[in-house]
Amino acid sequence: MRAALFALGLAALAWGSWLAVDFATASWRDTWQSLAIFVGGPVLHDAVVAPIVGGTALLLTRVLPPAWHTAVKAAAAATAVLVLLAIPLLWHPFGVPTNPGLHDRDYATGLLIALGVVWLVAATTGLITSKRRPTP
Repeated sequence: MRAALFALGLAALAWGSWLAVDFATASWRDTWQSLAIFVGGPVLHDAVVAPIVGGTALLLTRVLPPAWHTAVKAAAAATAVLVLLAIPLLWHPFGVPTNPGLHDRDYATGLLIALGVVWLVAATTGLITSKRRPTP
């Protein structure tokens, strides 16, 4: 089973690499977009987003009781992922030809609603956990 999953994963990696190279070599503009996606994204994540989320989580774990640590760390990570996914549409809403039903939304409001749900779930989980576990 592992060998079959390994082979499928390797095939998916090869196909994705083929598509990425095909996209990057289509035009000069696509080459720059590919560099922004495949180089700029990871660098932005590792240099900016990960330290901010890690530092925030570390700070919050020093301030909050232990029962809240897991919920707050998970919510901070989910917040970072949601914001990273929303940045392209908040920054440049129509980077591709419009697709009716896809681009006719208010992305800022959608992001705020999603973040509200994430932190509401975190608060609920923290409250439930703190009620179950006595604080030392």
